[in-house]
Amino acid sequence: MSDSNEHELPFKTPKQLIYAIVAAFVIPVVVIILLAKYVTTSEKPAAGSTALTAEAIAERLKPVGTVEYADPNAPKVLKTGAEVYKAACAACHDAGAAGSPKFGDNGQWASRLTKGFDTLWQNAVNGIGTMPAKGGVASLDDIEVARAVAHMTNAAGGNFTAPEPKAAAEAPAEQAAK
Repeated sequence: MSDSNEHELPFKTPKQLIYAIVAAFVIPVVVIILLAKYVTTSEKPAAGSTALTAEAIAERLKPVGTVEYADPNAPKVLKTGAEVYKAACAACHDAGAAGSPKFGDNGQWASRLTKGFDTLWQNAVNGIGTMPAKGGVASLDDIEVARAVAHMTNAAGGNFTAPEPKAAAEAPAEQAAK
C-alpha cells in the first residue's frame, strides 16, 4: 500500500470547513455588489453616442406636422413662380430626371423656348411625356403654373412675362371707378 492519503479532505478541522463555505458564498456576493456599484455610479455613454444631447432630444420631441386653418371663403393667394418651382418642379428639373430640361441650362431649354410661352404653359398644365399635369400638384392654379413656366424659362434665357389673373387686374379698375 501507498503512504499517500488520497481520500483525505483538504480541511483538517471543522473550523477550516466553515471558513471555506462562508468564503464560497461571501466573496462572489461582494464581487457582484462592487461590480454593480462600479457600473451604476458614473455616466458612461456609448462611444460616439449623441442620443442624449439636448439637440437630439429636442429633434425627437418636435411635432410631426402643423395644422393651418384657412377661411374657405377667403380669396386664394396665388404663389409666385419661384414658390411653385420649389414646391412642384424642382424635384425633376433640378436633376434633369426623366429627360426634363435642367433649371437654368440654356442649351436644354433653347429648342423649347422657340415653341413660345403658350405652348410651354399648356404642356405644363396638361402634362407632356413623363411629366404629369401641373407637375403632379393638382391644387395649382393655371396662373401659378404659368408663373412657374416663366420663372424656369427666364432662368434659361427666355424673356416671358407670366400672365396675371383677370380678377386681380379688373379689381383695381373697379376700385378706381368708385
